[in-house]
Amino acid sequence: MNVPGILNRDRTMLLVIDVQTRLLPHIQRHEHVVAATAALLETARVLELPAMVTVQYVKGLGPMHETLTQLCSQQDIDPLEKMAFSVCRDERCRAQLDWMGRDQVIVAGIEGHVCVQQTVLDLLNMKLTPFVCADAVSSRRMGDVETALTRMRQAGAVITTTEAVLFELCGLSGTPEFKELLAVVKRFDEARSRAARSEAGVC
Repeated sequence: MNVPGILNRDRTMLLVIDVQTRLLPHIQRHEHVVAATAALLETARVLELPAMVTVQYVKGLGPMHETLTQLCSQQDIDPLEKMAFSVCRDERCRAQLDWMGRDQVIVAGIEGHVCVQQTVLDLLNMKLTPFVCADAVSSRRMGDVETALTRMRQAGAVITTTEAVLFELCGLSGTPEFKELLAVVKRFDEARSRAARSEAGVC
């Protein structure tokens, strides 16, 4: 059933953009972003969704966050390095997107108003539907990411959250996949709680 705005796992892929070590400490709510992105990668593993990960100018911005690197390694996902801000304007990345052949793209990453926004606008121009997980996207300043999310929504992207995506793709309770995803949600909740305590300065 092809319902506009509803994720269909046969049409869906995950795209993680530039969650890198040297930039992350400057990003608002960066621990939440890492936790949400990890949950999305785990969801892709459980539901066997294709996933693509990019890194921007590794020499300057460092490698991907260690937790995400480990999850990618478990799924044989090799991050693609790019110099263009938009994933779609890098030749290798664009070729990978075309090869995957999915028209629904779950998007996570940083910075929301630069690489994420430019990628999402290009995906829309390619007649693909981006599903932007607001809790897995951020920038150095909250005003920038909030404005970017508004602009992306106005342009036609679907703005959603990590947990909404997870259960939408699962679709049914009581299945083995559902039980695996409940464990993903539990880890996600624990990571969000740790992030909240860290941001509040509580041990």
